[in-house]
Amino acid sequence: MARKKLTIVPPSRWADTDLFVVRRSKIQGRGAFAARRIRKGQRIIEYIGRRISTEEADRKYADTPGKRHHTFLFTVDEHTVIDASYDYNKARYINHSCDPNCEAVSEDGHIFIEAIRNIQPGVELTYDYAFESDGPITEEDRRLYPCHCGSPKCRGTIIKPKRRRRKSRRSKRKKSR
Repeated sequence: MARKKLTIVPPSRWADTDLFVVRRSKIQGRGAFAARRIRKGQRIIEYIGRRISTEEADRKYADTPGKRHHTFLFTVDEHTVIDASYDYNKARYINHSCDPNCEAVSEDGHIFIEAIRNIQPGVELTYDYAFESDGPITEEDRRLYPCHCGSPKCRGTIIKPKRRRRKSRRSKRKKSR
């Protein structure tokens, strides 16, 4: 399989690291807090770290039943993962929220964090980690991967619920005839 060529993105295009500071967070450990107003749609920072294969990530951070593993992994594509345990920047301190003010955007093999609404100085920057699960979210999942965002929309875990498939309106209409 041919590997994609990664585009080098000059720092001036993607981040003004003076946009936020890292300090203690009520959500989890340390967090990123806006140092000044950030506009909706503004690119804040690139999530960087060591690029490793998905196979290496699976070996290095194998799931152990009943134990949470604390990682800074971000999937770029089906073959590549960014491991921000190494060669990282301040992006790794952006915490999870079920009602985030930022989102992760994948572009040309890079992951960027962008504001999805205006953010005032002093507000913690967050995005939805949306950890994937192979099945329904269990109580064990909630215990191992809790969410402490404090939002009224909090789902109690950083794991993203599987979407239920909706039946199309067309099939519903057919049944009612």
